[in-house]
Amino acid sequence: MPIIYLSPSTQENNLYVNGGTEEEWMNRLADAMEPYLSANGIRYTRNTPDMSAAAAIRASNSGNYDLHLALHSNAAPEGRYGQVRGILVFYFPGSTEGQEAANLVADNLKAIYPLPNLVRAQPTTSVGEVRLVRAPSVFIEMGYHDNPDDAAWIKSNLEPAARSIVLALTEFFGLPFLEPRPPRSAVVDVSWGYLNIRDRPDTSSAVIARAYDGAPLTVLNQWQGWYVVRFGSVVGWASSDFVTLI
Repeated sequence: MPIIYLSPSTQENNLYVNGGTEEEWMNRLADAMEPYLSANGIRYTRNTPDMSAAAAIRASNSGNYDLHLALHSNAAPEGRYGQVRGILVFYFPGSTEGQEAANLVADNLKAIYPLPNLVRAQPTTSVGEVRLVRAPSVFIEMGYHDNPDDAAWIKSNLEPAARSIVLALTEFFGLPFLEPRPPRSAVVDVSWGYLNIRDRPDTSSAVIARAYDGAPLTVLNQWQGWYVVRFGSVVGWASSDFVTLI
């Protein structure tokens, strides 16, 4: 399964004009994303609010991630406080995968942001979580928290923004997009051998775990003849022919 490093802002001193902080609201956005990530079989590791950006970069670089995704909100330069709006999605210049992911995120956010012409993807070398991470990186500035309209939009659109971002991720990773469902208990039901849990809903895709007959599973979602399952700490795809709901 694809795995991302999810890095909401740890900037607790960046205040929203209508209350709260960048750290608080970007962590709320990450909270809203988690059910969509699990429903679509995208594994993730997430930073913690006590970490610094440098610590998040080190943690990301210590793993083998398919994408580093940073969630932030912006602030206008001095003299223009409250006067700027828009969403910026940064990627590292020359990173083909980073640019592709950033374009997909920007295109999907255009569908929900009230000023779609102010949503754009662009390269940068000035942001550490873009320049210094090993994985392809997307750094989202979800609007301007010093602008009352943007700050209000962010707070009232966490769910659609989370859905939009994960929709872009499924397009990037070549996965079907699935809405979250309540998890269901299940067991492996094979007459011999074991159940292959794969990284995509395709019998030719990589096997990431094997579960023997009777092993407990949690079914997170389903698509055609496949289930998205959690087996221990592994999330992947399993043929529904060999899984029994209980």
